[in-house]
This record gives sequence, C-alpha cells and structure tokens, in this order.
Amino acid sequence: MNFLEKYGLKIILVLFLTFSYSITAASKKLLILGDSISAGYGLKESQNWVQLLENSLKKSGQELQIINSSISGDTTIGGLSRIESDLEEHKPNYVLVELGGNDALRGYPIENIKRNLLKIIDASFQAKANPIIMQIKIPPNYGKNYVTAFETIYSDIAVEKNIPKMSFLLDRVALDKSLMQLDGIHPNQKAQQIIAEQVKEELLNILK
Repeated sequence: MNFLEKYGLKIILVLFLTFSYSITAASKKLLILGDSISAGYGLKESQNWVQLLENSLKKSGQELQIINSSISGDTTIGGLSRIESDLEEHKPNYVLVELGGNDALRGYPIENIKRNLLKIIDASFQAKANPIIMQIKIPPNYGKNYVTAFETIYSDIAVEKNIPKMSFLLDRVALDKSLMQLDGIHPNQKAQQIIAEQVKEELLNILK
C-alpha cells in the first residue's frame, strides 16, 4: 500500500471537514424578535419582507441566516418571555428587536416598555449576541406627550447601551395608502420589497 492509498482518504476527509467548517464559521445568524409587521400579518411567508431580505442578501453574496421569531400581536413582555429560549436554541450573532408598538397601542406605561426592552438587550449581550434596536412609531392620536415619550425610548436605549438603531419599518410606506392593508396599520404585499430594501441598506452598514 503506497502513501496515497494509506493516507489519501484521511487527507481528503480532513480537507472536506476544514472546508465545511470554514463555510459554517463564515455564516452569521440574525434573530428577528418582532410583532405582526415582521411576522407578515395577512401575507404568505414567501411574500414577507423578512424572506425577501434573506433572498436579496443571498443574491448579493452575503452569508446571513435569518431566524424570524416574530409573532403577531406580540408585546415587549412577550418578547422578553421567550428571548432566552430563542437565544439558546438559535445562538444568533445578532438580534434585531422590533417590539413596542403593541404596548403603545394599548397605552402601556412608558417605563415598563423601556424596562422590558432593556432586559431583552441585556439578555442578548449575555448570550454574546449583538443587539440592534429598531425605532417604532405610533399614530399621533395617542397624544403628543405619550407619543414623544414612547418614540424617544429607542434613541435613549441605543445611546445607553451603545447599540445600532434602525429606522422604523414603515417609514417609506405608511403614508401611501396603496402600500397598506385596509386596516391602515399593516403593510401589504407591494410594500414588502420596499421594506426589505430599506432594512438591507441599513443592515449592511451595521454588519460591516
């Protein structure tokens, strides 16, 4: 038995495992912890901006696996109740927190919303995941004081925790009725690509 016959298979196996590991190691995971806007309320999964974003990133050669842990109607307390299990199960490199809108629509106390979000951020840090906070906005009919106090939460957290803050998902679509569902709250199918492109632009800057 010559050298190649004796050791060739082992060498090939080692090279294969090394190559496979390099691909796995290069691939990053993003966990999205959100509500109905990210869950794709009223849409098929394939139409949701999250899926469109992942498809677009792959076409661009970006190695980013997206885990969408978004639930319609979810609040910050709901996100807090499951963040640790999500972190344990998926072990993401990044966590995008898109929560708080449902809290505000129900008039929950500002301090409670902020406290829950901070706990989610801290849990992400403890799991060695990089948290990203997403700005949330609500209609002006909730009163100027409440709206201002609520929307300020996100900038305050970004500064306090020194983490990136992304723009509100509906910034480019909310004022266009043709891009919204009949409830005036959720974006329709036509809006999803616009949202995906907005998120992609900001996310690529964060992931550099």
